[in-house]
Amino acid sequence: MAPLPAPLPPSRGDKHRSKLEIFSSILQTVSQFGAENPDELDLKMIDTVVSEMTQAFRTFRPYRDRRKLTIFGSARTQPHEPLYIQAKRVAKAVSDEGWMVVTGAGPGIMAAGIEGAGAENALGVNIRLPHEQQPNAFLASDPKLVEMRYFFTRKLMLIKESDAYVVLPGGFGTQDECLELLTLIQTGKAEPAPVILLDVKGDDYWTNWLDFVKEALSDRGYISNEDLSLVHLVDEPEMALKVITEFYSNYQSCRWVGERLVIRVRKVPEPQVLQALSRRFRDMVLKDGIKQSNPLRAEILDNDSLDLERIVLYFDKRQYGRLHEFIWALNGDEEKSGLPLV
Repeated sequence: MAPLPAPLPPSRGDKHRSKLEIFSSILQTVSQFGAENPDELDLKMIDTVVSEMTQAFRTFRPYRDRRKLTIFGSARTQPHEPLYIQAKRVAKAVSDEGWMVVTGAGPGIMAAGIEGAGAENALGVNIRLPHEQQPNAFLASDPKLVEMRYFFTRKLMLIKESDAYVVLPGGFGTQDECLELLTLIQTGKAEPAPVILLDVKGDDYWTNWLDFVKEALSDRGYISNEDLSLVHLVDEPEMALKVITEFYSNYQSCRWVGERLVIRVRKVPEPQVLQALSRRFRDMVLKDGIKQSNPLRAEILDNDSLDLERIVLYFDKRQYGRLHEFIWALNGDEEKSGLPLV
């Protein structure tokens, strides 16, 4: 198996305003809100959110040059259960390749992820609840642990910094995290990344879930058929690692420059293959096809991944399932990308 991809700087969109202008805008917004005589509860919420996000950004910032895997799953899974062992194995596998593991820092699957990766390779985003949950012992006093009051800020940090996601069976919280993650990727609010549904052999948790998604959502037109390509169902940690490795085998990252989507790859396909891709995926392109490109001016100014080759297209900002299929095509995976290239 090829090694996991080397770290890359985080992708960024165009810089329309300077940092000083953005900071001034934040202060102005807060000042205007304060002048509206808000309720004390509203003020406390804003104070908590800003304080916790500031701490979270500060905690994650030193590790932004490392790829990260977020692991979701039940807090109720016990250490002797097969799912706990699965999570521990996949965490160790990716950490052995230089990745970090991000979890909710609680018990169950979250503890398994940290135990497998080792505290030195783990980041935790814990939620404060009245009846549970304390940070697990593997990360309890670690400076790479953040504690938050609100689920929405916690989910932001569990998703924002990561390059791949593994979801194991769980309850309402796990389903909430899984569906919000898929919604963010489906709508382009999160960057393309592999979402792996990890089970154990013989269990039907994810197969039943996927049957429901196909029959109740896809077949009724609530999602597109291509959206099913956003998830990968596996029952072995080695297969989860394989999906992650192959997703980044050629594709590396993307960013918007104006209305153009720039996709950075290790190697642009040969011209005839790129032409075939342009024809096959023309339904997701607004104009001008799919073309090889030199770094655009905004990327040069940002010194953004200039060592990589790139492809540029006017993506329609709607068909993110198709975009994932295109990425798999760039990686040379015909099965996950749909029909053969030529």
